[in-house]
Amino acid sequence: MAAKNPPLEKQSSVVFEALAKRLHRLETQYWEESTKDKKAHLVSMQTAPILPMVASSDSEENTDDEAMQEVLEKFAGSGVFMPDPTDPSASFEYAGDRKHVSEGEALNQRERTPPADSVELSAGVCMRVPFSRVVIKTPMERKRTSSNVDFAGVSSSDFKDAQQLIVEALRIRRKYMTLSLQSFCTSTAQMLDDKIPASAEFCVPDTYKGTIRVTRTGDVFGSGCPPTPISPFKPHDVAFPSATLNFSVQMKSGFAVLTRTKDAESSEDEAVLKDPVLSDPTHMIQLRDDFVRDRNVLLALSTHGPIKSFSYRRLGYLESRFQLHVMLNEVNELKSQQGVPHRDFYNVRKVDTHIHASSCMNQKHLLRFIKKKMKTCPDEVVINSKGNKLTLAEVFAKLNLRAYDLNVDNLDVHADRNTFHRFDKFNSKYNPVGESRLREIFIKTDNDIKGRYFAELIKEVMADMAESKYQMAELRISIYGRSRDEWDKLASWVVDNELFCDNVRWVVQVPRIFDIYRSKKLLDNFGQILENVFLPLFEVTLDPTSHPNLHRFLAQVISFDSVDDESKPEIHHFQHTSPDPEGWSGVDNPPYAYYLFYMFANISMLNRLRRIRGMNIFTLRPHCGEAGPVHHLVSAFMLAQNISHGLLLRKVPTLQYLYYLAQVGIAMSPLSNNSLFLDYHRNPCPEYFSRGLLVSLSTDDPLQFHYTKEPLMEEYSIAAQVWKLSPCDMAELAKNSVLMSGFEHHIKQHWLGNAYMEEGPGGNDITRTNVPNIRVAYRHETLVEELTNIFRGVHVK
Repeated sequence: MAAKNPPLEKQSSVVFEALAKRLHRLETQYWEESTKDKKAHLVSMQTAPILPMVASSDSEENTDDEAMQEVLEKFAGSGVFMPDPTDPSASFEYAGDRKHVSEGEALNQRERTPPADSVELSAGVCMRVPFSRVVIKTPMERKRTSSNVDFAGVSSSDFKDAQQLIVEALRIRRKYMTLSLQSFCTSTAQMLDDKIPASAEFCVPDTYKGTIRVTRTGDVFGSGCPPTPISPFKPHDVAFPSATLNFSVQMKSGFAVLTRTKDAESSEDEAVLKDPVLSDPTHMIQLRDDFVRDRNVLLALSTHGPIKSFSYRRLGYLESRFQLHVMLNEVNELKSQQGVPHRDFYNVRKVDTHIHASSCMNQKHLLRFIKKKMKTCPDEVVINSKGNKLTLAEVFAKLNLRAYDLNVDNLDVHADRNTFHRFDKFNSKYNPVGESRLREIFIKTDNDIKGRYFAELIKEVMADMAESKYQMAELRISIYGRSRDEWDKLASWVVDNELFCDNVRWVVQVPRIFDIYRSKKLLDNFGQILENVFLPLFEVTLDPTSHPNLHRFLAQVISFDSVDDESKPEIHHFQHTSPDPEGWSGVDNPPYAYYLFYMFANISMLNRLRRIRGMNIFTLRPHCGEAGPVHHLVSAFMLAQNISHGLLLRKVPTLQYLYYLAQVGIAMSPLSNNSLFLDYHRNPCPEYFSRGLLVSLSTDDPLQFHYTKEPLMEEYSIAAQVWKLSPCDMAELAKNSVLMSGFEHHIKQHWLGNAYMEEGPGGNDITRTNVPNIRVAYRHETLVEELTNIFRGVHVK
């Protein structure tokens, strides 16, 4: 009896697979008859679920249609809905040519218990993710009855000009990202290469071990082997290359120049000689002229009237489209998240992509630490300057303070309404009780106690992060460029105090305060800052034994930052006639673009050298767009992988649209902005997020802006309450923070999935990100459609 009437679940599986094969044949036949264009994309968007497509052989095509129809009729009588594949209105999507996926490229998810209504697939199956969602259909081609018909608010001729200029802007950014070995959006790069980005397709390779189950909402559950556990970082285990490169380094015209000291003795020596950037000192000099010219092109583009109108309307369309998507699919997104075992917002990885080490603790934490030191170490000498020795008790006695007297109010490190648009008052908040001497003792790395108190504070913050497990941070620490030994002192401070944590990486920030050093006659010209910042890095790359602690420290450094008050007026503008760094000897500060370009140029050369040596490389992620002129955003668009703040993008629709098309990461800090430059309710973060810009939430300065032990969770919780963010929104922001971060590739694989670098649903693992494929597919399809509109008919050089 059981053989005659198999269980309903088995009937469902058999019929589902048969229908999928049939639909595959119908779709293939349809496309062979209707079009020769294999680059067709997103042809039909309907509301019905998209069935998986199973690769079938020719021998299977002669299926008995009458027998199949009988099976279908029996199955329909069971009360389970199944769409008719012969229905011409049945939904389907063309995903392009099938590609073979190797075992290394396959998703290798942790073992999860999939939902009961999922479909099981085994090795050798190629399928399309069956999204159970409502897709917003937008025609890819618009019929124009005359040459004057407008597109997105501009005429046809203006739209063609906008196309060319926007494509040129994207080409410019990719040129600089390629030169510096920084990342560039894959979909945009494919469009620039005249290719169609891959759509939502998932393939199971023949060699895949285990099975794959896909739910009707398009979320993939695998039963492959879990990823290799991450071993803790040990600085003393950092490998030292056995060979030293036969080159010396010096700075000329603001650029590092490598000079061969011996004939090439190794393959690495030969690789340096063959590198077009490292081997040719004139390359960077020419790049400076190219940068000035390219920057002027983008400045003209950002003020071009028709392009501003076009960008403004497209951004409005993207925002409205997202709101419509949320209205139609929010319930399905929530169901997808509810069906994932274990994972929720609290245990997805979140990275604080913008936080300063000197203020990474909250005010209560700092207060407790100061009180503890006053009680346990009152007789420790903390100041030993010019023979003047002071103990900690004597320092507080001069301030007329006791441990019992201290509280968060008289500590006075929290920003308030008086700091709004007053960056000078904000900087004074780094001084506990208003005393710079206490800042020197407790939150400085280079002092008379060798930064020991500050190191203990950092270790306590690291311990809190390790305990929370799912919160990470990229701490910013300063290199000022006043002397050549700053790097060795900082590296020794980090290594000697063992300031390494699996949840923390380091970002080196270079303050833009040359004018202060010059006025105090500490430096003679701007070139000396570049020498002090970059020459030690080239020396340790050529010979790691010359600065052993620095070599260990750089293994945990991921990026460089450029910081200062952007609202300061700039007297000079970076042009072809601007002096070289050695010639910049006046008391005026170089402009923002000048700082950024010379940092970028030397980082580019350093990255190429370190890549040859098999070492980690760095990115450029400056503060940008918090205040001041908007042309800072142009320089950052060209040179930086990510930026921090980006508030001024709300005033320049063209640049905002370019940041969207290139998916430039923006680390936003709404609570910080609320106290300094922009009220919380006016913050553009929710608009950027709705429009599809790559944004994440960060804390900036917990000491000044936050109250709790977990400032990043505080940032997320306030944003969720004020802007009414859904669980899917929160998970997407958290995923963005990991994508933007500088954590190592294998760690991101552990956090997001082995295929996280693949854009679209194929790279998403909901069991780790908690982001439904419905949302990921929407973001990817919208970006691809927008790029297609821009690139249609444009010849890319």
